[in-house]
Amino acid sequence: MKRTIAIIAACAVVLASAGVAEAAAVPSPLTLVAASRTVTAERYVDGDDVYLSFNLGLHVIAGKDPLVVRARRAGYDKPIVAHRSVVTKGKRTWVRLPAGTVRDFTGLKDFTTITIADARGKTVATYRTRFCGNSDQSARTRPTAPATNPYPMGCGGENPFTLGAVWGVQAGWNAAITDQPASAATLKALKAGRYTATATVNPAYRKVFGIPAKSATAKVALNVVDVEPVADKSLAGGHEAHGQVSDRLPEFRAAASRPTVLRAAPKAGPKPDLRSLPAWGISLSQEDRKWYVNFGATVWNAGTSPLVVDGFRRTGTDLMDAYQYFFDAKGKQVGSRPAGTMEWDDREGHKHWHFTDFAQYTLLKSDKKLAVRSGKEAFCLANTDAVDYTIAGAKWRPENTSLETSCGANTVVAVREVLDIGNGDTYTQDRPGQSFDITGLPNGTYWIQVTANPSNRLAELTTGNNVALRKIVLGGTAARRTLTVPAVHGIKG
Repeated sequence: MKRTIAIIAACAVVLASAGVAEAAAVPSPLTLVAASRTVTAERYVDGDDVYLSFNLGLHVIAGKDPLVVRARRAGYDKPIVAHRSVVTKGKRTWVRLPAGTVRDFTGLKDFTTITIADARGKTVATYRTRFCGNSDQSARTRPTAPATNPYPMGCGGENPFTLGAVWGVQAGWNAAITDQPASAATLKALKAGRYTATATVNPAYRKVFGIPAKSATAKVALNVVDVEPVADKSLAGGHEAHGQVSDRLPEFRAAASRPTVLRAAPKAGPKPDLRSLPAWGISLSQEDRKWYVNFGATVWNAGTSPLVVDGFRRTGTDLMDAYQYFFDAKGKQVGSRPAGTMEWDDREGHKHWHFTDFAQYTLLKSDKKLAVRSGKEAFCLANTDAVDYTIAGAKWRPENTSLETSCGANTVVAVREVLDIGNGDTYTQDRPGQSFDITGLPNGTYWIQVTANPSNRLAELTTGNNVALRKIVLGGTAARRTLTVPAVHGIKG
């Protein structure tokens, strides 16, 4: 059997090396440092599988100005174009990055080359890694650095229909370098022993960012040790208890009482703009002799205001009355309107309050007439996906990113759900009653339709972009159905 290697990234380490001090003393635009002179990699052998767990502790430190890159595509039929921020005499301009440096929304392609050599100096592994700079574990590396980091906490790109991303390293702050190869097999030659890992910023990026040669390389001693595998003792099944984001952040708490409502939504002023992305992650499954089409669906906010909805419980019931809030250009609340209801979903995997009428999923025939409607009609609002962080007002560091912690427990009397500007809410439909039952459908062309705000209960800037369609083709036989998903302008997601 062919051996496979899985590499598990270890926790990030605290910067504590001479390299950090040097970066502070002579801040080049970017400096590559190793946080420790020596790190240990644990090597596990379990039958034919080998696992390596290590963290080289490699970091980029920004100089007197932050590193900021904005990547965006004007449409799915357009290429991704990236610009970097250049500050000259206090004035910021945006300079386009060379073609090929950004090919997706996961970061700068081939930013670093990492070479691992054995004790005799023989190279046993060489690979390149990307870099975006966004991290939830960045920290100041000098006392004169700004007190806060405004940049996103993750690179993004998980959603194939992402439109724009922002990557940044705050001035004087660090960001970890990706130190794992794309293919696990790259490290198959590493046995127990002593090695040296050398990381170098590749020449194209040294030129683009003006990084001196002495600031572009870092080395770390790597000790690989064999460790016995430990059986997984975690408990399987059951619904985990999670603290709610509203427990620690008051802005996610519903108002103390039901609001006084406006006679109509404001005609002017900021509003959300809910847009549907094409369905993605589409697959076919069989359960109890039935065939299902599973898919992911994202609705995002491209507007000028966050979507803020409070629910107030009808005493003794599992139902809440929902209200949408409106704000002026300065963010001051100016009123609310009824927006339907919220309902408690007690099913395993949910256990939170769902806002009804947020989206609707339907499978249409080739003539766009209804074939199947998904049973999923209520949703927990959360900022699960960064869809376009380049638009004005985009919330780069949302706190309510988890469905488990953003939509309240069954003991609450009120709940607030928020979808911020630039962010999307994704649901994966992979359970009977949510995915499409296509058992009795004939072979042919169909369309997955995602509709935001289907009942128009929410006030938006426009409803003209609420619907997205994705083509699929069903084939095969009753005993073995097949599914073909044509790409959207080359996007296969």
